[in-house]
Amino acid sequence: MNRKMLRAAAGALVTLLTCGAAMAHHSGTMFDKDKEVTFTGVVKEFQYTNPHSWLIVDVTNEDGSVTTWGFEAEGPSRIRLSGVRKSDFPPGTKITITAHPMKDGRPAAAWTHAIRLEDGKEFDPWSAER
Repeated sequence: MNRKMLRAAAGALVTLLTCGAAMAHHSGTMFDKDKEVTFTGVVKEFQYTNPHSWLIVDVTNEDGSVTTWGFEAEGPSRIRLSGVRKSDFPPGTKITITAHPMKDGRPAAAWTHAIRLEDGKEFDPWSAER
């Protein structure tokens, strides 16, 4: 096998290996699409970043303890099409959110439904596609 063929084979192998990782990254299988959770909480942080944005929310439980939940959305360029801006969720903003929780029970969920503010205004990260 000459060097040119060896390089081509190595390049093909690298491409095949990274394709699987890229597809796994974009998988939503960690979220339970058959369940929904609804919480009212206070925004701690809005990570308006690529490849996925995360809305970090402190939720007060019935016993008074606080659990910090992470709600995953698409990246800024995608949710901006639906009118969602980083400035819409400054720390301290009270929200109500419904989402699909993680299957393993960790306090995180897929942000797939509209968020409602106290004044009734709603932000749906998928409204541009519905």
